[in-house]
Amino acid sequence: MAVDGEDELLRLYRGLDARRRRELMHFARGLDLPATPPRPEPRPEGESVVLALRRLTRSYPMLDRRRLMGPASTLMAQHALQGRAASEVIDELELVFERHYLESRDG
Repeated sequence: MAVDGEDELLRLYRGLDARRRRELMHFARGLDLPATPPRPEPRPEGESVVLALRRLTRSYPMLDRRRLMGPASTLMAQHALQGRAASEVIDELELVFERHYLESRDG
């Protein structure tokens, strides 16, 4: 037996084009976000930028990774190609993930 409105929601979803389906899914994920940001796993001593990305992805599984790719790639390039310190890049990555979470939650 379907939950109240589930059949109608499924019917509406099936009638949407791909772009609108993505928008609806983004909205629905936002409804499911907790009010406060998750607490990332503690940063291990000497953590690499790649491992930090993995840790933050585990800590924020509800975020759309495609939207994080641009800022994360820029920061990775700054570290790998320009020699920016890993600890600085990781600090900024943590802010990027938290900011993205808050934007997703607040719409």
